[in-house]
Amino acid sequence: MSSPALGEFLRTRRARISPAAVGLSEYGRRRMVGLRREDVARLAGMSVDYYTRLERERDQDFPDSVLDAVARALRLDAAERDHFYTLVRPADPDYNYAPLVRSGTRLLLDSISTPAFVLGRHMEVLAWNGMGDKVFGFEAVTEPERNLARFTVSNPEAGVFYPDWEPVAAETAAYLRRQVARCPRDRRLTSLIDELTAANPVFHRIWTIYTTADTAHGHRLIQHPVVGRIEFAYETLALPGDADQLLVVYTVAPDSAAREAVATLGARELVGVR
Repeated sequence: MSSPALGEFLRTRRARISPAAVGLSEYGRRRMVGLRREDVARLAGMSVDYYTRLERERDQDFPDSVLDAVARALRLDAAERDHFYTLVRPADPDYNYAPLVRSGTRLLLDSISTPAFVLGRHMEVLAWNGMGDKVFGFEAVTEPERNLARFTVSNPEAGVFYPDWEPVAAETAAYLRRQVARCPRDRRLTSLIDELTAANPVFHRIWTIYTTADTAHGHRLIQHPVVGRIEFAYETLALPGDADQLLVVYTVAPDSAAREAVATLGARELVGVR
């Protein structure tokens, strides 16, 4: 059974491609921007009816060859292609989602000298190390607010903490999009997204753009209240045995101002893993 988000995803991808860009002539007046369903069907080598069944999310077992053809026609990149396949074939939702961080993972966190934490399916922070607390202040907030998506979108301090706020918000949207594709009937997840899009009109606009960019690694600029700006790189790693948990590790370059800032924070009284 395909995800309800599949049709929206395909429509947004059709809309961004002009007929001329794929070698199609534009005869007469078009009532819509981008490719029509019949254009995609033609490019993918299938009937309009067959493609329409896919876009309208009618239950059917579409073979890989069909999905590959549609992905090529819509010029999907690697991240979009993975998202597309997940939307067509979502995993069964875990209605009893109750994440538990293993003791071995906590020991791993405690061995990392830079900020590190474990994220759950809804971007809730499940565990963190001492440096993670010193940078993000996880210990100082209540459990419902210990959520990176909620902080990024709803907390008025996020725009100061993240000087480049909008790219961070876009990565947040992309992460949540992937989780919705994996677990389309997770009501807690969809409620969180409804909350965030209602709370912040800029995030609502970002959400409607429908980004699926890979957020597994990158750079993050943070304005820390004690040591000022810190330029981090980050890596996101899947933890074995639980598809809903991700280990996020922030790193700093050798002999950099960021490393000095982290060392300054490290000299303050450290707390253990929570």
